[in-house]
Amino acid sequence: MSESTSPASRPLTLGVILYPGFELLDVFGPLEMFASVGRNLLLIHMIAERAGPVAAGTVADGPVGPRVVADFGFDDAPALDLLLIPGGIGTFTELANPKMIAFLRERARTAQITASVCTGSALLAKAGILDGRRATSNKQVFDLAVAQSAAVDWVAAARWVDDGAVVTSSGVSAGMDMALAIIARLFGQEAAEGIAIGTEYTWHRDADVDPFITHLNQLTPMLGALGRG
Repeated sequence: MSESTSPASRPLTLGVILYPGFELLDVFGPLEMFASVGRNLLLIHMIAERAGPVAAGTVADGPVGPRVVADFGFDDAPALDLLLIPGGIGTFTELANPKMIAFLRERARTAQITASVCTGSALLAKAGILDGRRATSNKQVFDLAVAQSAAVDWVAAARWVDDGAVVTSSGVSAGMDMALAIIARLFGQEAAEGIAIGTEYTWHRDADVDPFITHLNQLTPMLGALGRG
C-alpha cells in the first residue's frame, strides 16, 4: 500500500465527471469498484458543468435519463486526486463544449490519475491530455477518439491502457476492469482481488486482451450518417 493511502493520511478524492448523455455503466461500473475501497481511503464526488441532476443517455434516445445528481459544478469542485471521465452519446456535444475541455485540461495537470471509459478518451484527446501517450477507446467507434488528436499513440487491441498518470479503457464494461487495475496500483492487489470477489465480478486482468477488437469501427458509418462521425 502506498504512503498516500496509509491510515494516517487523508483519503484520496475521486471526481466523476458527468454530462448530459453519459453512459450509465461507464460511471457506475467503475464506481461500484471504487466505492468498495471504503470512504476512509477514497472519497467520491460527482461533478458536472453545473451542480444538480444530469441525465444519462443512449444512442437511440439521447440524454433522457435516468438522472444523477452532481454534487459540484466546475466552478466549485474540490481538489481531486483522481478523475474519471465516462463516454456516451453526449460525448459528441461535449467535444464542442469549451468549458468541459478547459476543466479536464486544468484538473488533469494536478490529478494523480486521469482515467476514461469508452469515448471519454475522445474528450481527453480533444483537451490534449493524451498527446504523447498510449491510449484506447470504445472499439465500435474507435475513429471518433482517433480523430481528436494525431499526437496520441492509439492502441486498438487493448481492454485498457495504463500510461501512468493517464489510464484509458475500451467500451462500457471495460471500465470495471480498468478500475480494479487502478485500485490494485493504489491500494494493493489484495484489495482489488477482494473487491472483485465481493462484487462477484470476473476481472479480466490482461489489459492487452480485447475480445471486441473484431468490432472495430462497426458503428462509425452510422455515426457518420448522423453527422457525428
